[in-house]
Amino acid sequence: MVSTFNRLAPLGVVTFWLALMVGVYFGFNHFMKPKPQVITSTGDLVIERSRDGHFYADGAINGARVRFLVDTGASLVAVSESFAKNVGLSTGEPTTFHTANGSRAGYIAPSAEVSVGSMFISSIRVGVGLTGHDAKGEPPTALLGQNFLSKFDVTIGKDQMTIKQR
Repeated sequence: MVSTFNRLAPLGVVTFWLALMVGVYFGFNHFMKPKPQVITSTGDLVIERSRDGHFYADGAINGARVRFLVDTGASLVAVSESFAKNVGLSTGEPTTFHTANGSRAGYIAPSAEVSVGSMFISSIRVGVGLTGHDAKGEPPTALLGQNFLSKFDVTIGKDQMTIKQR
C-alpha cells in the first residue's frame, strides 16, 4: 500500500521548482529594468546606463508617453507606424531608412512635439517606420536621435549620460 506522502511527493517537487522559476523570472526582470532618470535642480537630465549597455529615458511625443532609447547614431527621432498614427503623425515625406539592420521604407513626419525630462522641442521632424516589440504594460519604445540631441549639450561618461540645456 502506497502512503499519501509518497503519492504527493512529486507534486511538492513540481511546486517547489515552479515557485523557484517564478521567483527567478521576476527577480531577473527587476534586475534588468533600466534605472530611472533624474532631473537635477539646474534642469539637467541624468540617465544611468542600463544593464544592456544602452541609455533609456522616459518622455513624450505629441503628449503621448514613450520610452526613448537614446541613439547618438540616429539622425532622427524615430517611432513605429502604429504609434505615429495614434499621436497624429500619419502623413509625411516618403523615405528609406538605412539602419544597422538593413533598409526599411517609411516616412518623415514634418512636425511633432518631443519632450524628455525638462527638455522640450515644439517642432521636430520624426521618422516613422521603426520596428520592434513593446513590452505589455510599458510605454512604446522610440529612438531619440540627433535632431533632438543636437539642440542640447550631451556628455557621456562611463555609466552616465547628462543632457543639459544650452
